[in-house]
Amino acid sequence: MKQLSRRDVLRAVPASALALGLFARCGNESAGADRAGRRPIALANGGRWRMPGEETPHERTFMAWPSDTEIWGKGLADVQGAIARIAKAILRFEPVTLLARPEALANARKQCGSGVTVHPAPVDDLWARDSLPCLLVSAAKGAAPALAAGGFRFNGWGGKQKHDGDTQLAAFVAKELGIPLLDAGITGEGGGIEIDGSGTVLAAASCWVNTNRNPGLDREALGRSIIDLLGARRMLWVDGLAGQDVTDGHIDTLARFAGPTSILIDKTDDRSADPFDLAIRATRRQLEAVRTEAGTPYAFFVLPQPLTTRRTGPHFVSSYLNYYVCNGGVICPEFGDASADGLARDLLAARFPGRTVVQVDIDGVAAGGGGIHCATQQQPKT
Repeated sequence: MKQLSRRDVLRAVPASALALGLFARCGNESAGADRAGRRPIALANGGRWRMPGEETPHERTFMAWPSDTEIWGKGLADVQGAIARIAKAILRFEPVTLLARPEALANARKQCGSGVTVHPAPVDDLWARDSLPCLLVSAAKGAAPALAAGGFRFNGWGGKQKHDGDTQLAAFVAKELGIPLLDAGITGEGGGIEIDGSGTVLAAASCWVNTNRNPGLDREALGRSIIDLLGARRMLWVDGLAGQDVTDGHIDTLARFAGPTSILIDKTDDRSADPFDLAIRATRRQLEAVRTEAGTPYAFFVLPQPLTTRRTGPHFVSSYLNYYVCNGGVICPEFGDASADGLARDLLAARFPGRTVVQVDIDGVAAGGGGIHCATQQQPKT
């Protein structure tokens, strides 16, 4: 199956797809089905577990090694080089475990070096944020430190790409770590949620309230399942945009939390009619209309866009927003535009004080429509 770009520009989003949406506040209340009595929603957590913020201490970072020529074709060597550079950058701050097909282990070890642990697994592609589980820590007062895996049901972004192996990875990681796997009962991906670490989850409805993942389920029902799995208190929805890339508009390409009161977002040209520019501007308008849990407006910080890149093309994602926060570091892209690269580095350093910002050439991954956050999944310390 030929890979669809994660930012495959189709240019035909109806205006209604970018209309202002609803925001829902949900508790961890029990629920058996959505209001219309459709497919039951599994509540797996019951307040026992929570997903910490990405900026809290990690035990390690998980990544996945791309090795499928059917997916990547002539771009395979470039994307492997980019994944190796990302892994080495993270290794400066914390251990990295790279999952790879058995036949690809030797190549992955050679390119990543001896410091990266390479582990055999049924990997289809590199998008660890989406195929691996969200890793949770014990939340109950007085409970002993422990770890659990929170699983959304991965179906290749709505059946757009082969995923026989990646579908197994949530259960595989849980088994390898010897921890319980909680099933959210809904289909989706880790890149489809953004958490502030203090009880709020942000998501784009376009990749959840979608017939290619969760037919018949609405925002309210899906929000209950998401916040229950992650041990959160409330759900913020933005509309996002469907049909413009393989993810249908993951939130980590639209907006990111930097703590419970700040949101990072990409700069756009106000005159641009590009669907992603329209979606980013709509996302900001929607988030300006809501408040933090403390009742104050969110503070917005705008990341630049590079004016020049080493590569061009409709599928290349030249965004600094898909960064990754690890122990003592922030790993983000550089695109060869010294001015924009420097502005992005300085802004991230200011938003994550005390951390070293490391910029990496990720052109091979960006050419596939993704970024560093898409390629990583953290294991929190317990």
